[in-house]
Amino acid sequence: MNGFIGRRVELGLLDSLLDDVRSGGRGGRPGRAVLIRGRRRVGKSRLVEEFLERNQLPHVFFTAVGGSREEDLAGFVAELAGSTLPDASSLEAAAPQSWDAALTLLSRFLPADRPSVVVIDEMPYLVREDAGFEGALQKAFDRRLSRLPVLLVLIGSDIATMEKLNTYGRPFYQRGTEMVVPPLNPADVAAMLELPPDEAFDAYLVSGGLPLILEEWPHGAGMWAYLEQALSRPTSALLVSGERSLAAEFPTEAQARTVLGAIGHGERTFTLIGRAAGDLSPTSVKRSLDLLGRRRMVAAEVPLSTRPSRETRYRVEDPYLRFWLSFIGPGIPSVERGRGDRVLEAIRSRWTGWRGRAVEPVIRDALWRIADDRLPVETNVVGGYWTRTNDPEIDIVGADRGPVARRITLVGSVKWLENKPFDSRDLARLVTHRAQLPGADEATPLLAVSRSRCTVRGLQCLTPESLLTAWS
Repeated sequence: MNGFIGRRVELGLLDSLLDDVRSGGRGGRPGRAVLIRGRRRVGKSRLVEEFLERNQLPHVFFTAVGGSREEDLAGFVAELAGSTLPDASSLEAAAPQSWDAALTLLSRFLPADRPSVVVIDEMPYLVREDAGFEGALQKAFDRRLSRLPVLLVLIGSDIATMEKLNTYGRPFYQRGTEMVVPPLNPADVAAMLELPPDEAFDAYLVSGGLPLILEEWPHGAGMWAYLEQALSRPTSALLVSGERSLAAEFPTEAQARTVLGAIGHGERTFTLIGRAAGDLSPTSVKRSLDLLGRRRMVAAEVPLSTRPSRETRYRVEDPYLRFWLSFIGPGIPSVERGRGDRVLEAIRSRWTGWRGRAVEPVIRDALWRIADDRLPVETNVVGGYWTRTNDPEIDIVGADRGPVARRITLVGSVKWLENKPFDSRDLARLVTHRAQLPGADEATPLLAVSRSRCTVRGLQCLTPESLLTAWS
């Protein structure tokens, strides 16, 4: 066993595409392409490496560096010459001057009698360096690669660019299958670290499911033990991953990064975000929020009920960045001075309140995944409800559709505290909130999600153990 955890769905999709290549396809075109996108450091390249290792096929794996077209062309030829493709070593002296010539050269060394794999990693760099790259790729695929038994794997961390590659009007439109690689989920984290369910959720909120962080997390170690270790090393993945991710996502958009920081520090409404970001104008805030939304960095949410609402709230969508922006980024100077203990103490002082809010979107995602098995019929959307004054603020609302529902299917509360079960006072508060929710009535089912069990009857209660089954 090589320690590779999770990714059953993603590996299955790659295997099915390879099966299509092996079967010969239709009309004499066995070649297939897949466009893989996902946040930086979620393990996209590692996933493909695992796929290649399991299948042991002739392949070339090229990673663009984004310096210049000439530099990446030379790197591509060097990787091709050192690959496991037949007779590829004879390419060492080749020096194509364009991607059209380089991809034509590639096609000459792909076997026609057995499957092979071509991987181009960090492809958005190539798109930015050369306006003709997409056209050259489309031409090579249509005329040569699709006629060979090859799986072309195109990987990118710039999510917006990768999404555009397969849209109408772009050269590669409808030529590749799209795959999104998310971070490892809480069940994967539990398996990888050998942690009980409640501690696995804590580890997920800290790491965001990023493999690079989880790989340095000692097996069986609780969150506080890991944080003490990580905050003693300025080079730990917990510290450096956030800064590198933001630098790559926002090389020039300083204003968007400032707005992201304001949301990461806890501001949720348009007005307060603009104020915390330096009294930005509404136009500047909107422009930044639109950019953050397109890059899947920030989620905009509205209350879920049978009544329309304009009370939009914003949150950092990536769990790791949410933690990093709240605690780690501001604490890096202290860690570099050898005072990681101060950062750890700051996390301890705010952890309970911060975790209670940060875990809610994770719980809603879990509930949506188990809706067919554990929630009332027609629960197709799981969200929350709030008013401008937060009276009430309801953690969980299930409905048949969103954001404006026809029918509310359940109302729930999250109590995510150690050794404090969901009790009769919590139930009374939930009943009161249900009466204030548009579309709910006394017949609407109630749900409790508790880290430490429930001590009352008359409602469904879910615990960390049951939530983990959403990803099992």
